Amino acid sequence: MTTSTAIATVQYTEHPHIVQIPGVCGGRPTLKGTRISVRHIAQLYKAGDTVEEILQAYPYLQAAAVYDAISYYLDHQTAIEQEIADNRLEAVMERYGLVMDERGVLHFPDKTPTL
Repeated sequence: MTTSTAIATVQYTEHPHIVQIPGVCGGRPTLKGTRISVRHIAQLYKAGDTVEEILQAYPYLQAAAVYDAISYYLDHQTAIEQEIADNRLEAVMERYGLVMDERGVLHFPDKTPTL
């Protein structure tokens, strides 16, 4: 189901707390009413965070929304895992041709500042 608003078109998913909105987090799945991506919740979940710990870090979220994000991740695991891989530092550096200096600062190769 898709609903148009004056601002953006909201694409609802089979999960009641998960939506996709063009221009919000690249149109990737987010928790409804937030800019928190399912990918982020999935990464916390995979790292061993409990729902209670996630709620402590994001007290404005409802437990049902966090559980729904985990459920969405499990239902769409291949796509979310690809999104996680695409957003790893190494992948982003390669995609944009970035280099990391000795201080850990990222630069485009032709714009590396000299000290």
